[in-house]
Amino acid sequence: MSHVASLDIVQTDIRRVEERMYAQANEHHPELQAALKHLVVSGGKRVRPALTLLVGEMLEGEKERLITLAAAIEMLHTATLVHDDLIDGSLLRRGIPTLNAQWSPGATVLTGDFIFAKAARLAAETDSVRVMRLFAETLAVIVNGEITQMFSSQGLASREDYYQRIYAKTASMFELAATAAAELSPVSESVLSAMQRFGYEIGMAFQIVDDILDFTGEQERVGKPVANDLRHGLITLPALYYYEAHPDDERMEAVINTGINDKEIEELISDIRQSSAVKQALVEARNFAERGVAELEILPNNQARSAVIEVAYYIVDREL
Repeated sequence: MSHVASLDIVQTDIRRVEERMYAQANEHHPELQAALKHLVVSGGKRVRPALTLLVGEMLEGEKERLITLAAAIEMLHTATLVHDDLIDGSLLRRGIPTLNAQWSPGATVLTGDFIFAKAARLAAETDSVRVMRLFAETLAVIVNGEITQMFSSQGLASREDYYQRIYAKTASMFELAATAAAELSPVSESVLSAMQRFGYEIGMAFQIVDDILDFTGEQERVGKPVANDLRHGLITLPALYYYEAHPDDERMEAVINTGINDKEIEELISDIRQSSAVKQALVEARNFAERGVAELEILPNNQARSAVIEVAYYIVDREL
């Protein structure tokens, strides 16, 4: 995995974020404590809380409130993953067993609910009504996106649908991280708006890169079949680029509308991987990231801003 010096800057604070997360299960049922510890230990690179902290540092926000906010956002993210894994029937995440691999669906749902509640409590501890409103609105966007995907993803292969889906799934939380950090900082409304756009753009870039890695990664490393989304009839940007270049490919029609046999799906995945579609999707991800970075030009050029820019480009270049 590529190394990012900017993430090192906030590692001490990230550990404090994780401690705040662990503490949310104190004095609650031992199984909840065990579940939360399992989830925190199996967490990823902590890009969302790191971004929250770095944006807050760039904008001279108060450290303690930013740590609370970063913990709230990572708890929100964690709760969505608990429910997503159950909905998708995923037994592994990052090579580690999911909660639903070990617990009943009921216990898994309730654990996710508990983590949502504690995330909201942390958001309230920032003492900002605007942050609380942003937090609640983001959760509604995420859930609405999941419901939309569940009921109407089949038969949809348009850019508009794709952008709406990845905004709800991923970019909305990056938007929350950047905007809420700005809310806790002494900045103008114009800077606040710029941070919202920054979060949106790099969040979109993040999910596009995830969708590229779905095609280019190896099954052993990503822990699920290559092109897993396509196998489930979900059309992401690399497949969209391929479809635009090959509108008469009957296999794409079959994936979208009627289903496809194993031999044909393997051939289609191979053709997409060997086409220019993956490179085109990566160019688009970089364009999103560059638009996001451009929003930072209104701010003083200092070490904190440089760190935020480095993370923005890491999002595009990770593991490619």
